[in-house]
Amino acid sequence: MHTPTSTAVFLARGITKVYRMGEVEVHALRGVDLELYEGEFVVLLGPSGSGKSTLLNILGGLDIPSAGSVTFREHNLTQATERELTSYRRDHVGFVFQFYNLIPSLTARENVALVTEIAQNPMKPEDALRLVKLGERMDHFPSQLSGGEQQRVAIARAVAKQPDVLLCDEPTGALDISTGKLVLEAIESVNRELGTTTAVITHNSAIAAMADRVISLHDGRIAGVQHNTTKLHPRDLNW
Repeated sequence: MHTPTSTAVFLARGITKVYRMGEVEVHALRGVDLELYEGEFVVLLGPSGSGKSTLLNILGGLDIPSAGSVTFREHNLTQATERELTSYRRDHVGFVFQFYNLIPSLTARENVALVTEIAQNPMKPEDALRLVKLGERMDHFPSQLSGGEQQRVAIARAVAKQPDVLLCDEPTGALDISTGKLVLEAIESVNRELGTTTAVITHNSAIAAMADRVISLHDGRIAGVQHNTTKLHPRDLNW
């Protein structure tokens, strides 16, 4: 079992993000300071429009801030070229989104294998699918899988390349409660068994109880940080 360390994986300082829509400026982030540590499970909690997805995209190298700096293990992402950001995303980050983005004509195993073929140090697709408890469903197509099973395939795909960081954007947003808990169990297993630094963004405050740390966002700012001394297992969440 992995426990978080005091080694910072991410160090963000003064992160600001402004989107311009015609003559209107939309401030998505307003001077955010943040650290994420090796092996920890963090929930970024906030309502729609609080800036949490923007922050996650910046940490994942999908977007760049308007001001401020982000370092990943002493590599400055805000000064990286597009090619360097592409390499960073490919080699170090696993993404899980609300929608599964599986290829319908490929089996679960084949969907995961797409990632392992380009990764530097991948696990076997079969091992990744067993980690999320889909060992018996490897040769099923997405249309033969439930929504929760498809999301767990997406998680297996994200972790099969053995990323340093797993970033999850509302991974249970399209699922019912019981199915959502199964998906959260899969994410928790990745964090616990592989020691992958994990960040989950959600508007559902119940999910916060399974995290090491809860970072609340409001109006583009960090509104509070809570440390959980006792974490709940996903099945015990009071949804």
